[in-house]
Amino acid sequence: MTKFRNLSQGRGYLAIPGPSVMPEAVLNAMHRPAPNIYAGELVDMMPPLMEDLRRIAGTQHHVAMYIGNGHAAWEASLSNVVAPGDKVLVPATGRFGIGWGDAATGLGAEVEVMDFGLQSAMDIDQIAERLEADTAHEIKVVLAVHVDTSTSVVNDIAGLRAALDAADHPALLMVDCIASFACDRFEMDNWGVDVMVTACQKGLMVPPGVSFVFFNDRAAAVREALPRVSRFWDWTPRANPQEFFQYHCGTAPTHHIYGLRAALDMIHDEGIEAVWDRHETLARAVWAACDAWGSAGDLALNIADPALRSHAVTALRLKAPQATELRDWVEGNIGLTLGIGLGMAPKDSPESHGFFRLGHMGHVNGQMVMGMLGGIEAGMSALDIKRGTGALEAAAKVIGGA
Repeated sequence: MTKFRNLSQGRGYLAIPGPSVMPEAVLNAMHRPAPNIYAGELVDMMPPLMEDLRRIAGTQHHVAMYIGNGHAAWEASLSNVVAPGDKVLVPATGRFGIGWGDAATGLGAEVEVMDFGLQSAMDIDQIAERLEADTAHEIKVVLAVHVDTSTSVVNDIAGLRAALDAADHPALLMVDCIASFACDRFEMDNWGVDVMVTACQKGLMVPPGVSFVFFNDRAAAVREALPRVSRFWDWTPRANPQEFFQYHCGTAPTHHIYGLRAALDMIHDEGIEAVWDRHETLARAVWAACDAWGSAGDLALNIADPALRSHAVTALRLKAPQATELRDWVEGNIGLTLGIGLGMAPKDSPESHGFFRLGHMGHVNGQMVMGMLGGIEAGMSALDIKRGTGALEAAAKVIGGA
């Protein structure tokens, strides 16, 4: 038998659902000496940068930038509209909905979770019934995750707004777009979203460390009615700065701003509609391959209905412990890193080794996705994982437009 030669030398491919692949243009923009933070280029960059973020979000309203990850954006958004004792409704479809609700609990909110499981989208009818039953309007905020990165489900945010409107319910609609921003179609104003949070390390293709809270005038009015908001979390001076330091409540994330400028230029050069279309096509290629593999084996897409799948991340199931074995093999032998299963089973349980995820977000093209799928095929072959044939051909037909 010929001994297998390790083929992991060369540039690795990080195919996890964030941090995503960073373009050379972003890395090059960040590779510079520290700039002046009081005058000049950096100061001049901020107003058009914030406007370009609004364009991607589909809003004419406000945006505040924070030095911090997505969890920071969760807390920032909540700190501006939720007071201790306020009732918060969380229609959860995975780990990140639960997590945002937990952040609200940490701020003293009374959190009610409607858990729709790990393989389903939100049930808008059930949520509508709950809102209609809240005749006293005790619920102040609804926290919804557009794409839950753990399950790869995409939720109907416009439908959720329609349910709120039909019930004549005044609760703020707050949406987590950390996984979906600049990947899956999202239209803040057209969909009636009051507050949206996202971060820079996925569709925006920038190293982790900066997050954003978008909010409309309804949400701003709730903020103004609160007796206090901490100086750091307060979104008002960040969204309406009188001095440059107020954008970030202190020293700016200088190099992230340069990287973000380069990333936004790339997105706007392509056009957001084209960005969404690219992600959709690449996602369909991934699904086609997975359907072929699953036709004669244990591999299965976590979300059965294609209409409910994200275009940024795909969660998959295998017979345990094959998912972990596959991830270990492709990373160690061919330099391909796949995402772990997250929140699908208790961390230390045998079942946890039966899940993995593919990130296809941000700086990703057809040959990269074909390479990722080819790497998975090689790993399943090496590990003798039972599977159907024709996966790469199926993906190639999608990418080739057949």
